Amino acid sequence: MPWFVKIERGIIQKAEFDRYVPAHVAYVKDLIDQGHQARTGYWAERGGGMLLFQAASLAEAEAIVQADPLIQSGCVEYELHEWCIVVE
Repeated sequence: MPWFVKIERGIIQKAEFDRYVPAHVAYVKDLIDQGHQARTGYWAERGGGMLLFQAASLAEAEAIVQADPLIQSGCVEYELHEWCIVVE
């Protein structure tokens, strides 16, 4: 399966953002359980982060991103890219 990356930038105050983190963590754990090999994290300087995952197609990847509680709650703006691995 191809790899995809959602690069995100927070657009709300941290206190508000933090309210949605538990739901986001549960969502990522569910992606892992479904076989999407998902990993999520934030930039050390804060203000944004990344979700790396596998999906069968760009359309499936977009649907996965749209289901993220951080997207549904308007916490972040994002870019979605297919990641082409050169060396494994």
